[in-house]
Amino acid sequence: MDRYRAIPQGYMTAGAAAKKMGVTVRTLQHYDREGLLPPSAISEGGRRLYTDKDIIRLHQILSLKHLGFSLDDIRDRLIPLDTPADVAQVLSEQAAAVREKIAALTGSLSRIEALKTEVLEMQSVDFKKYADIIVNLEMKNSFYWLIKHFDGEMLDHIRSRFDKESGVAFMRRFQRLQDEAIQLQADGIPAGGQRGQQFAKEYWALIMEFTGGDTGMLPKLMQMGQGDQFGQEWTQKQAKANVFIEPALGAYFANEGIDPFQEETI
Repeated sequence: MDRYRAIPQGYMTAGAAAKKMGVTVRTLQHYDREGLLPPSAISEGGRRLYTDKDIIRLHQILSLKHLGFSLDDIRDRLIPLDTPADVAQVLSEQAAAVREKIAALTGSLSRIEALKTEVLEMQSVDFKKYADIIVNLEMKNSFYWLIKHFDGEMLDHIRSRFDKESGVAFMRRFQRLQDEAIQLQADGIPAGGQRGQQFAKEYWALIMEFTGGDTGMLPKLMQMGQGDQFGQEWTQKQAKANVFIEPALGAYFANEGIDPFQEETI
């Protein structure tokens, strides 16, 4: 019978090709229908015949599929394999895609481990905080770990006042001012002098930006700043900065006639 005639040299049946690559014949048929991997020939008996070149193309398809590309994306990425340069280009593109996938998975693993650490340090299950931590990890906010220390009221306030970009920008400004205070103290700059008062004005403006002008939040902020719940490194750095910040703010309030726990007197 024609169906069982000998396979021409250099060709293999769909079954043999599928077995060679660890897929099913149905998969090859599907890729044929999608225009991704048509057989190189059809036998007199109507059997699909494949070559080693088709195996290389199948390997490319399977690799891209494993990396998460859709069949439409794969179709756009396939190129002819007629020269060594063509094959090398395909392999280079696959290697680049694998490296991108590795980087993405490495980042994902890092975020998972970071979230696990935060979850274990929290005293109760709080999915709202978990979600905030995940969002901040995704946007590479290095201050994500602070979230677990805020209560619900404070987090609601932060969510209402800051978006993804402004939140990160705010924390960077805070860190810069913290470092500046430490440097000003080390340089012997008087807290009540011109430079010290310029610093105090900017620092107070940052606090007012955070609170939205609600001085009723100040006691809670002070209470949070005095505790050691943020960790030893954070607490020690803040204490070091406060050596300059506190007298600078005190002088600023006196000069401007400001009572930080009430309305301004001027």
